[in-house]
Amino acid sequence: MKVLITGAAGFIGFFTAKVLLEKGHNVVGLDNINDYYDVNLKFSRLKELGIDRNDAEVFNKICKSENNNFTFVRMNLEDRNALPELFKNEDFDCVCNLAAQAGVRYSLENPETYIDSNLVGFLNILECCRHNNIKHLVYASSSSVYGLNEKIPFSTNDNVDHPISLYAATKKSNELMAHTYSHLFNIPTTGLRFFTVYGPWGRPDMAMFLFTDAIVNDRPIKVFNHGKMERDFTYVDDIVEGVVRIIEKPTTIRVENKELYKVYNIGNNNSVKLLDFIKEIEFNLDKTAEKNMLPIQPGDVERTWADVDQLIKDFDYRPNTSIKKGVKSFVDWYKDYYK
Repeated sequence: MKVLITGAAGFIGFFTAKVLLEKGHNVVGLDNINDYYDVNLKFSRLKELGIDRNDAEVFNKICKSENNNFTFVRMNLEDRNALPELFKNEDFDCVCNLAAQAGVRYSLENPETYIDSNLVGFLNILECCRHNNIKHLVYASSSSVYGLNEKIPFSTNDNVDHPISLYAATKKSNELMAHTYSHLFNIPTTGLRFFTVYGPWGRPDMAMFLFTDAIVNDRPIKVFNHGKMERDFTYVDDIVEGVVRIIEKPTTIRVENKELYKVYNIGNNNSVKLLDFIKEIEFNLDKTAEKNMLPIQPGDVERTWADVDQLIKDFDYRPNTSIKKGVKSFVDWYKDYYK
């Protein structure tokens, strides 16, 4: 297939592109490479995919990798001229939209960014899918849509009408927009509610990276809600395996049965105490963290846990990477990348 991956210089987008290329697909990656976090990390991911930084820095330039079937273009999803032109020229079979302004806490300070990227950008993706006969749109949602829900584990059958951050509200909006386009224009759409993804090449604003970086550099780590937090930490390989299975599965039966709109949880199907997660990092660094215990932050929740039964049933999804193995893998990468 020919697959468009938006957010291809991002954490999950990079790994998804890598796996699809290994499986023989043609992949076009799109990213605007914004400065929400270190752009050098984004360019390093692209280099792993065979794209030269000097080429990737230029907006709307088509950059082709010499060693695989990967093409990259730096572009804003909000660009209502360039994006339709890309769709028209490339003739994609499937679109995997992983581009978004991420981060719960950042949304408290920069709300406009989330509207531009997560709502306007997603509308442009939907319109391009509508007018270019896209066979399947797979897109990133988030576990944050569950807000203050107390029933554990979180199920896609639960009510999600009470988000507690603008980021969560934009992700819930994406699901509603996708439902509308599936209903009106017969586009198969699949939303994936990601649960705390971690692993090598991860984002510097995420807990795994923040803790490791602080401990290595003798800084105290910030432990919110005084450590009384639990997360469904999910290793990136397990996430990407699920994403790729969904991309590769034909949607013909769904079209016949008029099941065009789907939303799944994608996580490890397990909840881990934050302090146990930190202990695993300390063990791998052979160093004890100085902990600064703080109250819970606005927009945060105490516990997440994904019910992934439907994903197991429909795609035989089996996350199997332990925290022990996953944390070691990240710490090894961190030490190597930052010397």
